[in-house]
Amino acid sequence: MEVVAGNGGDGVVSFHREKFVPRGGPDGGDGGTGGSVILVASENLNSLLPVSRRFRYAADDGKKGMGQLCSGRSGHDLLVEVPVGTQVFDRERGNLLRDLTKVGQQLVVAAGGFGGQGNARFATSVRQTPRFATEGKKGETRVLRLELKLFAEVGLVGFPNAGKSTFLSCVTAATPKIADYPFTTLAPQVGIASLNETETLVLADLPGLIEGASEGIGLGHRFLKHVERCRVVMHLVDCSENADTDPIEAWKVIVRELARFSIDLASKQRILVATKVESEAAEARAAELERESGERVWRISSAQRRGLKEILVESHRRVRGLSQQTA
Repeated sequence: MEVVAGNGGDGVVSFHREKFVPRGGPDGGDGGTGGSVILVASENLNSLLPVSRRFRYAADDGKKGMGQLCSGRSGHDLLVEVPVGTQVFDRERGNLLRDLTKVGQQLVVAAGGFGGQGNARFATSVRQTPRFATEGKKGETRVLRLELKLFAEVGLVGFPNAGKSTFLSCVTAATPKIADYPFTTLAPQVGIASLNETETLVLADLPGLIEGASEGIGLGHRFLKHVERCRVVMHLVDCSENADTDPIEAWKVIVRELARFSIDLASKQRILVATKVESEAAEARAAELERESGERVWRISSAQRRGLKEILVESHRRVRGLSQQTA
């Protein structure tokens, strides 16, 4: 990503002229300052994809000065929105310029050039008619590398083999390891789902939770700390006939472990999803889970690609609702 600040406008040589004042003094104005390129951390973005569509970002040049001591207009700054969590590196030097971790944080990545001085600036008692002015300074040019430390919007939780990794691989370009044995996923896997041309959703497949995780059993606190960073929790429960654990018991264990770990975690919005619903028996188990939990249970089948779009839309609605509440 190349950022180019605007050049400063040139100062001008001008002398005051009007009727009855044949030898007016110098009145050349200064040039305007060039616009700067400024990165702004925004909650409206959750990926660098929109930013990457342009290679070069250039701000306006400052305007040339004018007579009658009128300065040229300064160039407009160019504000470029990036997602919260963006790390900005100078690509040539490799150093980190800043980590934009909060909404509204700004970083001037290319400063506009100063405007040149008009000849009025150089008038003195011994040099009353200076016939020179200075040129505007060049704006900064810099090549950046942007990296995003994702703050996942939706965290996928559930027992090992609940279908989290398969779901993530179906709705995003992520390629988590998938197998039929517990703890296939040993570290968070992040993917970005596209709902349409402009809206996206960041999901994280988190390591499988087991009973006692809040006390450090299994992946324990490592897992639960990742869940705390997510805005919405998607709780996936295997409702197939071949599930390792009864769906109601699996649901209860996860709810209990989240509550034991922290009140904040237990109070996060949760979406309850029955996975692998591909038969009448699985549908019956999902209906039983819905009655027992008292919550709506969304049915999906990643293998048959059923219900995936609907659950993404609902997740996006929940996340955007939370964003509006905190705005």
